[in-house]
Amino acid sequence: MKKLREAHENDVASLNQTNMMPGLNLSALGIFSSGLSVLPPASGLHGSLSAPANYSPLLGPPSVLGGLYGVPSSGALSLQQATAEQEVVYLFIPTPAVGALIGKKGQHIKELAHYAGASIKIAAADNPDDPERMVIITGPPEAQFKAQGRIYGKLKEENFFTAKEEGKLGAHIKVPSTAAGRVIGKGGKTVNELQNLTSAEVIVPRDQTPDENDEVFVKIIGHFFASQTAQRKIREIVQQVKQQERKHQQTVPTPSQPSE
Repeated sequence: MKKLREAHENDVASLNQTNMMPGLNLSALGIFSSGLSVLPPASGLHGSLSAPANYSPLLGPPSVLGGLYGVPSSGALSLQQATAEQEVVYLFIPTPAVGALIGKKGQHIKELAHYAGASIKIAAADNPDDPERMVIITGPPEAQFKAQGRIYGKLKEENFFTAKEEGKLGAHIKVPSTAAGRVIGKGGKTVNELQNLTSAEVIVPRDQTPDENDEVFVKIIGHFFASQTAQRKIREIVQQVKQQERKHQQTVPTPSQPSE
């Protein structure tokens, strides 16, 4: 047990050093905490006569809420999440999967939103023949991780992904137009490094017209962890650009008032 604990602590230290998902509190999620059991107890799956108090018939018992993606129960929500900056992600799911995500009388999507601590809305279809529907997820980083992970898990559970490979979904996030060039990098260097690092496809469409908030879209396509890592890295770049802009504004001297 001592050796296992040391190996676990080394893994956590290594993860913190690599900082693969900047801005995401993995400890708050409970993914690498020593108290999290990756495998659910046998009584939680077989032969149990009574369900836990916080058992959800749609999302499952707390120990298996994460399924493949290992995200914990809503008890892991922290004050930090409640006060963190709100992010918006536009996730695209197969149109036939909309019903499964909503659930009977909207019960599943309501429980999912409550569990993740995020706002989850399905946009109306522009065309009934569109193969994908847009799911708008609003919430801080931890809520994004939990909500998106659960959606990937639900689609896998409902066999919308092939069994031979991890399912891939498209996600769009908005970044300030001033940061788009930094995401691309000189000669596409940064975006290529992002793709190599995360295994996600990252696309910054050229010739975009910024919206009313002077923002443009970045498209990310990949399996769950690839998409999450790419989202976090891109948002880290955006934060760096914003910090540099603030420093520049602070160092620029203000014009002196004209003397009367």
